[in-house]
Amino acid sequence: MPQMAPISWLSLFIIFSISFMLFNMMNYYLYTPKMPKTNLIFKKKNSPMNWKW
Repeated sequence: MPQMAPISWLSLFIIFSISFMLFNMMNYYLYTPKMPKTNLIFKKKNSPMNWKW
């Protein structure tokens, strides 16, 4: 049993590739970024625009 058959290497590569792609897609689509609170957005100071021409 010194070497594995080439079809075995191919099946291992296919299984690894599919599992790797599934893992990456699950991590990408299950990530939910935290949204900033709405009350912090409205607390911005609206400074008057004093144009000096």
